[in-house]
Amino acid sequence: MLTSHGDIIELVDINGRFFLVRLQSGQKLQTHRGVFNHDDLIGKEFGSKVISHTNYEFYLIQPSAADLVNHIKRKSQIMFPKDIGLIVMKLNVHPGMTILEAGSGSGGLTTALAHLVGDTGKVISYDVRDDMQEVARKNIESMGWSHRVDFKLRDIKDGFDETNIESLFLDVSNPYDYMEQVYKALRGGGHFGCLVPTTPQVSELILALQRNRFAFIEVLELMLRHYKPVPSRLRPFDRMVAHTGYLVFARPLLVGDQPQLAVEGEDER
Repeated sequence: MLTSHGDIIELVDINGRFFLVRLQSGQKLQTHRGVFNHDDLIGKEFGSKVISHTNYEFYLIQPSAADLVNHIKRKSQIMFPKDIGLIVMKLNVHPGMTILEAGSGSGGLTTALAHLVGDTGKVISYDVRDDMQEVARKNIESMGWSHRVDFKLRDIKDGFDETNIESLFLDVSNPYDYMEQVYKALRGGGHFGCLVPTTPQVSELILALQRNRFAFIEVLELMLRHYKPVPSRLRPFDRMVAHTGYLVFARPLLVGDQPQLAVEGEDER
């Protein structure tokens, strides 16, 4: 596969140092190991070795969604790919869909969602802080995906503009205060997800979900441990990505008969 104008590429040296850049004809990439003309990189095959003007070797590779998220500019802690991977599966994120998020932050999750919904989809991102949302906006612009994301500066206590939405994710400190607004935005049987850092927040959120006709509630956390890829002494790294937050997922039920709200994974014995 050959690179072209507008592609996001990654240059990685043998020690793992990298540079992420969107190719623009006529532009230059300045690195501590030399300069690259974008025009010299356009038309190259991914996986190729490329040489800077100081004869330093890099490899040209296509970045993964995790690379894009990990390397965005940030003003706040971003969501980790280990959590994002499950979030996008549980929320059924797919090309062409419209998805809501509240809590734009620096745009980590926004970037992953924009990558997945594609040019025919739309991410609608709410935040109450203009300074934070501006960081997310610039990160999305750097990817060339501004047409995929609508940013809205608003407190979601006033509700969402959208209704009948398939999926919605909250990354706010008090999600339990907005379950009525979330319910109105989602379609029946849609997908709701949220990340919170503490167990008291989880407990309050579960109660709020149950009060607002959500069912099939699931609470979990993910831990990630990397291994040193050396065949003769394969072992884990000394550090791991442990607790980053609790993930909560649920499904809204249509108004009608009052159902018995089930908790997913509950011991039925």
